[in-house]
Order: sequence, then structure tokens, then C-alpha cells
Amino acid sequence: MLTTQFILHLTLQRDKVASFDRYPFNLPAVRTLDKLEMHPKVTFLVGENGSGKSTLLEALAVSMGFNAEGGSKNFRFDTRVSHSELHEYLRVAKGYKRPQDGWFLRAESFFNVATEIEKLDEAPAFGPPIIDSYGGHSLHEQSHGESFLKLLNERFGGRSLFILDEPEAALSPQRQLDALARLHELVRQGSQFVIATHSPLLMAYPDAWVYRLDADGITRVGYEDTAHYRVMKDFMADPQRVLGCLLKD
Repeated sequence: MLTTQFILHLTLQRDKVASFDRYPFNLPAVRTLDKLEMHPKVTFLVGENGSGKSTLLEALAVSMGFNAEGGSKNFRFDTRVSHSELHEYLRVAKGYKRPQDGWFLRAESFFNVATEIEKLDEAPAFGPPIIDSYGGHSLHEQSHGESFLKLLNERFGGRSLFILDEPEAALSPQRQLDALARLHELVRQGSQFVIATHSPLLMAYPDAWVYRLDADGITRVGYEDTAHYRVMKDFMADPQRVLGCLLKD
């Protein structure tokens, strides 16, 4: 049956890798990678810091034609070359439909994207200012959380591909729930998301696939089987008990 999803799966071309003893191929998530299926709506990559979530997500985004520092496919700036060569070894299987639009968000380089928008708008152009697509106000004049919500609500649209690296970084719990509601709107409009996150609120999205990256590689798990969910549940059930264990002399 034909599917409308934009990314079907990604495969590591293992025969091209000269050595799995060097970065990024020595990361367990990459070293054990063969074929990773994508959910037609929402796929989450979760794991501890350093597990390889951002490295894998970045490689996927570059393989799909996005700028390594983020933005839409129209962004072609380079503040500092820091991405790995992993994208050169990935093969991405795509659906028969092309996304109408798309965005790659990196929390750590969103400032650079905002700067590039202002730089582009300073140049002569026949069309309207780029910032008009982001609510009309400089993203630098808003908090990180406010500017991301502007991006989510003003710039993101249906039938598009969104690859997001820790979108919750600047969002309060309430704003994470607002972002989750907007994500659902975009999914209903035919968009597909691949998200690396630490947020147990975001990864609760119904029917999403959650992949855990750890020392054993990549494993698809249930939401309630993630450490993020268990830790948060235990803490909220009895904060004083958890704090007592953590802070005892």
C-alpha cells in the first residue's frame, strides 16, 4: 500500500565504513545501526546525553537536504563546521510524495538561524521580508521559548517534514503542552516529525514510535518504559523521598 510519509527508513551503509573505532561510528547507536524505520507521523529518539541522538538526527537532516546548523532547505550559511560525516554513510528511503516544506531545528544553533534571517532581510529583495513568516518581529527580541513558538505557530505548516533536536530546551511545561497541541495540528495536516528529546511531556504523543539510544544501540520501546517517564513519575509521586535519597549526608 502506498504511504504518504516522507521518510520511510534510514540505513547505515556499513560496507562503506572503514572503521567503527572512530567517531561517530564508535557511538553504540551508530555502531549497531542497520535499518531504522520511521513512523509516518511522529518518531522520537531518546537517551542520555552523549548517546548519539543529535548526531544521528543531524546526519538525517543533512541527508534530506537541510543546512547542518538548521533552518529550511533555503538556508545555506555556515557559522562553524561541527557536523560529523555520518550523513555520507546514510541511505534514506523516501516516500513517493515530496514534503511541501520542512525545517531542521537545532536548539544550540537557533540563535545563528535568527541572525541569518536578519542578515538576509538586510539585502535587497523583491519579495516580503523573511521575518514576516515568523510573526514579523525579530526572533532576537523574544525569549528563546517565545521565538520557537513563533516558529512553530507561524512558520510550520502542513504536508511538511520537521526534524527537531530538543525543541523543549527553552519551553516551560505549559509551553511544552502548547507545542504538543500544535504538533498534533500539523500531523493532522499531513506533516511528519522526527524529534530528539528529553521531555516526557512531548514523547507522550499518542501512537508515536520511541527509540531508546543507549550502550546496547537503538531499541524501540514503549513510552512508559523510558527512563524519562519512570524518573519523572517516581519524583512526582514522592518528591521528599527522592530528595532525601539524593541529598542525604
